[in-house]
Amino acid sequence: MPVSYHQELEVAIRSVRVAAHVCRAVQDDMVTPQSLEKKDRSPVTVADFASQAIVCKLLGDVLPDDPVVGEEDAAALRQDEQVHVRDAVAQHVCEVLGDDSLDTNRVLSWIDRGNADGSTGRYWTLDPIDGTKGFLRKEQYAIALALIEHHEVVLGVLGCPNLSVGDQKGALYWAHEGVGAHAAPLWEGTAVPSPVTVSDSTDTSSARFCESVESAHSDQSQSGQIAARLGITNEAVRLDSQAKYAVVARGEADIYMRLPTRADYRENIWDHAAGMAIIQAAGGKVTDITGTQLDFSYGKRLEQNKGIIATNGKLHDQVIEAVSAVVDL
Repeated sequence: MPVSYHQELEVAIRSVRVAAHVCRAVQDDMVTPQSLEKKDRSPVTVADFASQAIVCKLLGDVLPDDPVVGEEDAAALRQDEQVHVRDAVAQHVCEVLGDDSLDTNRVLSWIDRGNADGSTGRYWTLDPIDGTKGFLRKEQYAIALALIEHHEVVLGVLGCPNLSVGDQKGALYWAHEGVGAHAAPLWEGTAVPSPVTVSDSTDTSSARFCESVESAHSDQSQSGQIAARLGITNEAVRLDSQAKYAVVARGEADIYMRLPTRADYRENIWDHAAGMAIIQAAGGKVTDITGTQLDFSYGKRLEQNKGIIATNGKLHDQVIEAVSAVVDL
């Protein structure tokens, strides 16, 4: 029997919620002042693999035939020198799922469910921790899950453990084709969701734009020039991860620019699919920097697109015009 979109959405939301719990547990257990001083990346490595294992396991329980295009695979964990990381991943997964009988090989097999290449007509794409440096700083990061059918993103879920919704820390956003975008507290499964809509701003001079914290992810000198051309005087809001998409979707920013730092760079689908679905369902628009629709028909990367522009929709044409005047397309 075909799975309904209600079931798809339910399992996607549950998967992201449980993955957020394992990420928070790893962060609480392993991210310390000492680990930050040593620039120890093992906490985010453990959380990345544990998050992917949980999402792939929970999706597979309900949708066993659906491929997953994930960011990770378990090959590195199987190496002898990774035994401590491997054991930590398995331990955290077992604790969050409440099943002490799980063995490490089963956990690794769940991670490897994320090995699909995106060549089928229907698949999920997952970034188990988007914003690894934000995770290590205990700032913004996201668990991002999207469903793609016939090269179109039809469902997106973002779990943002450190983004506030109302007076609570931890926000969950989701969108499904035809039902709009919604938000709820991340940690409370019984909370009533609320609709999410973009801002109604049409004046670029008062617009707020956001971009990546890491300058390696986007050309911030060019984004500053674009903001000047648009007459934007507000300071850029810098956030890690697809939390930027959530901030635009809920109207707290009007523009998100991700400008290529290299002419040959192409974005990964898992870095944008979920966020794009949520902004568009909230009434906004997402394209590349030329104004071209994002093309998900080339597997793991957006091979036919350059960079990302996401807006409330009303400002989109003006932003694209300013980009074309600054960026060598």
